[in-house]
Amino acid sequence: MKAIFAAVLACFVLGGCLGYHVGPVKPYYLRDIHTIAVPTFENKTLLPHIEVLVTDTVIKQLQQDGTFQIARKGDEDATLKAEITRVDRLPARSVRGNVLKTTEFNLSMRLRYTLVTRDGATLAPPADVVGTTSFFVSTDVTTDERQALPLATEDLATRLVTQLSEGW
Repeated sequence: MKAIFAAVLACFVLGGCLGYHVGPVKPYYLRDIHTIAVPTFENKTLLPHIEVLVTDTVIKQLQQDGTFQIARKGDEDATLKAEITRVDRLPARSVRGNVLKTTEFNLSMRLRYTLVTRDGATLAPPADVVGTTSFFVSTDVTTDERQALPLATEDLATRLVTQLSEGW
């Protein structure tokens, strides 16, 4: 009687794990992609030298996620091609009594990317991803914006890698 009860209990306990997968679960269209090359992104904005910051942050986020390995050109299954299309600074909060003086800004960075196989086929249509942050202004708006750029870049990289590794 105890053996039957133990067998039935084991079936119920182990039956709940039948659909569970250990490790990364990639979107179906990326099932054969294991390594990605990430060349330096194009900068279509007027901010100089942000393409290296954005590319490095995306590579670090891909490494931290672990779904795809970073590879050199020629050793990759696919290449992540991207261009930084916009960096916007919009006022979020103004000084009470003086609506022309801003104390807080929202910073957003837009990136358009596509994933291309080694033979040149596009795996998915080009997509956009936006990273945002906010920052307060002290005396120099330009310096405060430059200090906020890495935060917007990190948010952008997290959203990009999530779209690649989870499909949304």
